[in-house]
Amino acid sequence: MIRVAIAGAAGRMGRTLIDAVNQSSENLAVTAASVLHDDPALGIDIGVLSGAARVGIETVASLAQVTEQFDVLIDFTEPQASLQHLALCQSHGKAMVLGTTGFSVDEKQQIAAVAENIPIVFAPNMSVGVNLCLKLLEQAATTLGEEVDIEIMEAHHRHKKDAPSGTALKMGEVIADVLGRELDDVAVYGREGTGAERDRKTIGFATVRAGDIVGDHTVVFASPGERVEITHKASSRMTFASGAVRAAIWLQDKKAGLYSMTDVLSL
Repeated sequence: MIRVAIAGAAGRMGRTLIDAVNQSSENLAVTAASVLHDDPALGIDIGVLSGAARVGIETVASLAQVTEQFDVLIDFTEPQASLQHLALCQSHGKAMVLGTTGFSVDEKQQIAAVAENIPIVFAPNMSVGVNLCLKLLEQAATTLGEEVDIEIMEAHHRHKKDAPSGTALKMGEVIADVLGRELDDVAVYGREGTGAERDRKTIGFATVRAGDIVGDHTVVFASPGERVEITHKASSRMTFASGAVRAAIWLQDKKAGLYSMTDVLSL
């Protein structure tokens, strides 16, 4: 059996991850779960936490207390907490599925360094549909080349802290790589006032934070007379959770390395 730990188990994504593991037909189970030290859900049975029957696994304030109880950690928390969990997994030889976004360049380098010692699936979006879209974006950028203006629009719920989303940035990176550009050099994150005509080499980003939007992403390739749009809309966090569970299963017996959902899905 694959023993799974869930970080941030009391959050919206954490509860969904518990449900996704429970719904899986594979031989895996949540055997450890953490919450913040001041969270009312501390010490609560994870079955009760997810709205089901008791399972005998209670939440803890630190996964360091239960390192012998899991094989792989799924983490969708926030950068500082994830880096602490990363160090913990490295110290104890645990695999990790990392879906947290908002890391700096230096922090991403830290993740890559740790992946020399343990297997990690690191992706800004675990959705199968989003990762299929990334492949479609490669094809669109290759075919349309330098002849189009490229804009990326994303919308998420009002609680999301990082902007643009990690998924939107990944989409921009995929396109920029195909076109031989550095995203940091060509990204435009906001427009205001009157200025020069749009530079075709730029990649624009537009961000919306409102209500309970789970996650919408659209990439527009526009040229005079026509435009191509590639869109993904998530209506439930379960799409991300199911992908993360799929990644956790895939990591079984994998050697140390930094993997993506492209690897998991064999795209």
